[in-house]
Amino acid sequence: MNTTDPTPTRTPVTLAQARRALRRGTAVVLPNPAPLTHVVAATTATAVNRAKHRPADQPVALWAHHHDTLGTLTGLWDLSPQTCTTALHLLAEEHLTVLLPVRTHATLPSWLGPAVKDGWMLLFGARWQPLHPLLDGHPVLYVSSANLTGRPPAADTGDALAMFPPTVPVLHLTDPGHPRPQVRRATTTVRVTPDGQLLLHRHGAQDHAHGRADDYLRHLHTRYTALI
Repeated sequence: MNTTDPTPTRTPVTLAQARRALRRGTAVVLPNPAPLTHVVAATTATAVNRAKHRPADQPVALWAHHHDTLGTLTGLWDLSPQTCTTALHLLAEEHLTVLLPVRTHATLPSWLGPAVKDGWMLLFGARWQPLHPLLDGHPVLYVSSANLTGRPPAADTGDALAMFPPTVPVLHLTDPGHPRPQVRRATTTVRVTPDGQLLLHRHGAQDHAHGRADDYLRHLHTRYTALI
């Protein structure tokens, strides 16, 4: 007779445990508010890529959530002051992933290197209030969709626990604004050109709600150029 206890069910970590894991350099899967999927974040790009089972040197997004980090970045963008303001709105209010042009011959801090490729900087802008206690202690974080290569991003805690090994902690937080399940997608990625154009780089949650990509880009232009 087999009396061995069954393997215990894996459980998500608490906010305090996730904070400690990040401090150790471990990649952690973090939730986002609906309709966004989860992300995997770490203090090094290598940790993010290893968690996703892809080459350690693959470019990743920088999480543009901290005012000190943003203060450094805005001086490196090849954008007019007005377009810089638009880019900040796209990050902070639309929660987009944004590609921004780097100034020619700009001296880049070493921590920005993993988020720059071919003269473009990749930034992730979501800053969900329940994550503030974790994010505020890490001005520099790298981030990518919470998925293993070739699989869709984790839509909820259960997806993330099933997809990632126990070496990658998964944080669970309740989204009080959307208690019912919703279809979730990775963030829309928008490219901002030096002359101020907004171009769709990757479809995602934000543009899906507007039906057509052109309609979403028109919405962004109308809303944020009016604020400048």
